[in-house]
Amino acid sequence: MLLHITQIHTPQTCTKNEGGIKALYKNVKGVKLLAIYGAFCEHITYYIVEAEDLELVYDFLEPGWLRCTSKITPVVQRPIE
Repeated sequence: MLLHITQIHTPQTCTKNEGGIKALYKNVKGVKLLAIYGAFCEHITYYIVEAEDLELVYDFLEPGWLRCTSKITPVVQRPIE
């Protein structure tokens, strides 16, 4: 399944000086990170991932649980006709 993840943190919980964006997720077998985009001044990160199981996505996001909130939205890749 293809997922769009919006991850939001506060300036107080920002990881800029503690490993950066990579401190907010971990590599998990079964979750393929396709893209990362950031609205860094707003402390928002967007991920596009492909995952076999939603539980694996929770594992992927686990490092950020105490710093961020995450919204996970299933998406499809097809043009609007």
